[in-house]
Amino acid sequence: MSNNSIYRFIFAGGGTGGHLYPAIAVAEQIKLMKPEADILFVGTKNKIESVVVPKSGFNFKSIWISGYARKLTFKNILFPFKVIVAMIQSLIIVMKLKPKVTIGTGAYVAGPVVWAASVIGSKIVLLEQNSFPGITNRLLEKKSHEIHISFEDSKKYFRQPEKLILTGNPVRTEIKLVDKTSALNKFELRSDRKTLLILGGSLGAKSINEAVKNNIDLFIEKGIQIIWQTGGLYFEQYKLYNNGRIKVMAFIDDMASAYSACDLLAARAGATTIAEVSQLGLPVIFIPSKNVAANHQYKNAKSLADNNAAEIIIDENLSEGIFKPVYELIHNENRLAELRNNIKNFSKPDAAKVIAERAIKLAETV
Repeated sequence: MSNNSIYRFIFAGGGTGGHLYPAIAVAEQIKLMKPEADILFVGTKNKIESVVVPKSGFNFKSIWISGYARKLTFKNILFPFKVIVAMIQSLIIVMKLKPKVTIGTGAYVAGPVVWAASVIGSKIVLLEQNSFPGITNRLLEKKSHEIHISFEDSKKYFRQPEKLILTGNPVRTEIKLVDKTSALNKFELRSDRKTLLILGGSLGAKSINEAVKNNIDLFIEKGIQIIWQTGGLYFEQYKLYNNGRIKVMAFIDDMASAYSACDLLAARAGATTIAEVSQLGLPVIFIPSKNVAANHQYKNAKSLADNNAAEIIIDENLSEGIFKPVYELIHNENRLAELRNNIKNFSKPDAAKVIAERAIKLAETV
């Protein structure tokens, strides 16, 4: 990497795909517009970014940092020391590259990097994927020049509204809907039955998997076939349910076919899932995870439900409460059409391009 180009960018974020993939989407757009740009990602060495970023063709450096656990653990004792080390490491990184613009995606790793970048005068751009902003972005608000949000509801949680831009979540996806019959054939399912797609995330969702298992006979009895992504942690436990009507998979590589095959999706309410289903216009029942910071998945889902763009099942009611809403909705063509139409209002397919253009403009300002 060199400092010859004025287009020098650092991206700070990771830990989960929801914090990482939006950053990659923007970085790819910057490279398309300014091939000479110097782009560096900063994250942690034991999370998803350390693998995905190099595979995406970008330079990567790690710092020693972790989040502060909400319950009392030994790791929390190390937290202040980790923060100091991460700040020093971040200062060394930014002083070497001298980024014109630093883009933070809200994860804890963004904190020390964005702070260090602000010390040397880098322009600061923050990306907020969730309806309820994370603590990192709220702490960094004062240092930022722009904050790109995905939900209108986010505005009330920030104190400097002049910095906010409702841009949408820049998800890196080439997913397009394909012919439904062909998609069903890939999963060896029939086109004369209603199809439910279950997504619980890459690791899986214990409560969703248990609810599907407890209601599987009802689904089959009522003629509903299921594409069931259990997640890697749970596949061995549930693979015995795989049959002609239930397709049990640890992961789904061909998401385009899975989305295209389903009449209805039941999924966690992560920001990436919301961005994808909004772009594709899929009817969805969200089952927000309760094991996330500040209950942000529920707030994400409620933003859509309040606009008649999705339905919600509360996780605590799942085992007894999953079958009836799924059965009633999957056979209600008018309601499905209404949800498809309304959720498209949340789609911002140009988000990555818009943020990249604004980051480039900031880099060009003296």
